[in-house]
Amino acid sequence: MASSAPIGVFDSGLGGLSVVRQIREDLPNEHVLYFGDSAHAPYGVKTPDEVRELSFGIVDNFVRQGAKAIVIACNTATSAAVNELRDTYDVPIIGMEPALKVAVDRGQGQRQNIIVAATELTLRERKFEQLMQRFEADHTIHRLPCPDLVEIVEHGQLDDTALVDATLRRYLHDYDLDTIDAIVLGCTHFVFYRDAFQRIVPEHTAIIDGNAGTAHHLRVVLESLGALAPEDQQGGVSVTNSDTSAQMANLAHKLLAR
Repeated sequence: MASSAPIGVFDSGLGGLSVVRQIREDLPNEHVLYFGDSAHAPYGVKTPDEVRELSFGIVDNFVRQGAKAIVIACNTATSAAVNELRDTYDVPIIGMEPALKVAVDRGQGQRQNIIVAATELTLRERKFEQLMQRFEADHTIHRLPCPDLVEIVEHGQLDDTALVDATLRRYLHDYDLDTIDAIVLGCTHFVFYRDAFQRIVPEHTAIIDGNAGTAHHLRVVLESLGALAPEDQQGGVSVTNSDTSAQMANLAHKLLAR
């Protein structure tokens, strides 16, 4: 059994395209409908109620388009809305959370010193608080809100190396980086900064994100439902955005190919 229906993927803006790239790599036969809500970005400074309202509107549209599964490619929207969305819709809804467990497990039982870089809302929501509580007794975990990293992506400034490096150095200034074992990229926008982080931090510091785990979980869910795309289907991506400007469309396609 197989399903040629599309997979819906959404984010507060363009960051979720980093997740789409991983899905395309791991599930090349699938067709992805991507929606970026750049007109309302960033979600990280909004209230949970505002994020839930926006998320319901997007998911409702995916359901009308016949999506067989939906990926919330946004840690903030997952924190604010995933439980309510799952209670409302029958379609499988896959959320994301900062890959803190991956960072902890990397230490193989040794105490780890970890920075979790994410949006303000992700870091203060109960979902992340519960995640922290699982590990904070045995590890040192620092919450680092980085709102400007979202804005740099949304404004197409990733290639401004001086701006990117200066922004990262400003956020990391208060940490003794030689003692940091891992930095968790708890926002899909931040995955586009992987190389920049690696330029700045010591070689031993791991840069960790949840994209591969999300794509793997999506595959497991679709396999369990017998809903993977036919092996002879040519996959692809359809990108739409609440900001309908040509500039935003060009930036989205540039990031997808980055």
